[in-house]
Amino acid sequence: MNTDNTFTIRPAQASDVAHIYGMIVELAVFEKLEHLVVATEEQLHDALFGARPSCEALVGVDDGEVACFALFFHNFSTFLTRKGLYLEDLYVKQVHRGKGYGKQMLAALAQLALERQCGRFEWSVLDWNDNAINFYKSMGAQILPDWRICRIDGAALGKLAGS
Repeated sequence: MNTDNTFTIRPAQASDVAHIYGMIVELAVFEKLEHLVVATEEQLHDALFGARPSCEALVGVDDGEVACFALFFHNFSTFLTRKGLYLEDLYVKQVHRGKGYGKQMLAALAQLALERQCGRFEWSVLDWNDNAINFYKSMGAQILPDWRICRIDGAALGKLAGS
């Protein structure tokens, strides 16, 4: 755990976009999905700080360096009739791992979810990422076995929209 008190968590600022984008690329490489990254820094800036932001981010800063980020947005539960907080991505730079920053970021998001009266806080994890799965379980997260993510994109999205 970090004991030197140089780590702080704050809402992302426009000046953090390049750092967040760089970590998104690092995350994609780690997940062996770099071929799927088509985003640009400009698009990320617009998504976070444009006229109609579609997401938010927290950054963890260690001694002046952006060490990690969490990108999230609100979804909605019809069963709860309450919004939820959905964590799209959480990433801690390799050099900063093992310091407890990931846990602190998740705790900050949980606190934010409670402050915003969210009914739940959710995210996805790749089925092969045993370290992450065990980490999440150790913090009380349930891994839902009965749910699978459905996705339509690219040509299939266009085809469905035209049907």
